[in-house]
Amino acid sequence: MTLPVLQESKPYATAASIVRTLRENGFVAYFAGGSIRDALQGIAPKDIDIATSARPDQVQALFRRTIPVGVQFGVVRVLEADFELEVASFRSDGNYLDGRHPQSIQFSTPEKDAARRDFTVNGMFYDPLEDKVIDFVGGQEDLARRLIRAIGLASERFAEDRLRMLRAVRFASTLGFDIESGTWAAIRVGAKEILVVSPERIRDEIVKILVDAHRLRGFDLLDRSGLLAVILPEVEALKGCEQPEQFHPEGDVFVHTRIMLGLLGPEASGPQALAVLLHDIGKPPTRSFDPTDRRVRFNGHDRVGAEMAEQVMTRLRFSRHDIDLVAEAVRNHMVFKDVRQMRPAKLRRFMARPNFGIELELHRVDCAGSHRDLGNYRFLVNKAAEFAREPLIPPPLIRGNDLLALGLKPGPRIGELLEAIQTAQLEGEITTRAEAFERLKSLEPALGRSISASGSVSVSEKCAE
Repeated sequence: MTLPVLQESKPYATAASIVRTLRENGFVAYFAGGSIRDALQGIAPKDIDIATSARPDQVQALFRRTIPVGVQFGVVRVLEADFELEVASFRSDGNYLDGRHPQSIQFSTPEKDAARRDFTVNGMFYDPLEDKVIDFVGGQEDLARRLIRAIGLASERFAEDRLRMLRAVRFASTLGFDIESGTWAAIRVGAKEILVVSPERIRDEIVKILVDAHRLRGFDLLDRSGLLAVILPEVEALKGCEQPEQFHPEGDVFVHTRIMLGLLGPEASGPQALAVLLHDIGKPPTRSFDPTDRRVRFNGHDRVGAEMAEQVMTRLRFSRHDIDLVAEAVRNHMVFKDVRQMRPAKLRRFMARPNFGIELELHRVDCAGSHRDLGNYRFLVNKAAEFAREPLIPPPLIRGNDLLALGLKPGPRIGELLEAIQTAQLEGEITTRAEAFERLKSLEPALGRSISASGSVSVSEKCAE
């Protein structure tokens, strides 16, 4: 069976060379895992793992550059050419007590090694020297049926590593496969145990689901399996949180959020998708009914939601950068309703922020997933085109050194004056340095004499020295 997409992949020649070295020294060695699954579907694998009968010390003896990343589990990384490839010894596992690691391992055969893996489509081997697939678990059949099936007894595979429940959802989502009924039933029964897995591992699987173009299918599987309610109870709480029909004819906050995820573009980043997922989690705790106009309100849900988003992402061990980015997007998502009333200076500053693009996309899907009024979005797109002819925030007409040169003492007043001058510049009220100094006279009359004596040109020259 020829697998050209595998043979044409970048790491193939190096991986095949490692297999050849192992075989020439009397060991069994194959490619293993996801690279075979992908190649059989015509998808170029990003990396290639190798499984072998050689023990870790024997692998290290055969190759000059190795990293013993998991010797206790039979795993060594081999550095050859420009690649770092994982070489794992065939093994079978002892009992699992922590929902992740086996108490012990026994080096074994390819058949037993395949049997301890997670899903049939990931349990195949490939012999690059003989160009043939070795399948002890029915992976090719399930691949043809587009089915995610646990190897052996699903409940046992998930008890060994609870993360496999999330991985099943991810594979079903990204590959567009169904989950076999027995495997699905075991996920639903075991979903409540997912939190025994480290937050970092849960985070990584959730992000992989959200950044994939099929994220909506992944979200639905998380929901129906019960995993969503355990991992993200703040999102589960959106169910049944009704909204004013005139603004949200689509339904409750959960329905609204789900629709928005489906409207994101295929290349949406993790922070972008998380901003959508979490943007309204402040609504359930802020929901109230105003008897004066008989309306449901969510006063302050943007502020509360930003605080909750920070708590959720901190719990899942996201980076500080991503936490701040998402929390800011949640905090600002209601500001967009006022953009057409903003003065030019405020609008320019709002649009010049580094994360404005993520917030603009959040606003687009927020509107498209509810009342469908994209007027503010189109206004901002047009403004961005208009402002593209010049910097959103042009170089300042005067700087702090200018004010110090005029005799103003260091302190907060310098910042206030510079902001006032910049605002006038952004509003189009002043356009030259001379006009900036004239405006400065009106803002700080005490500087008038210094400006007149020095003149704006002489101050400019002083700053340029």
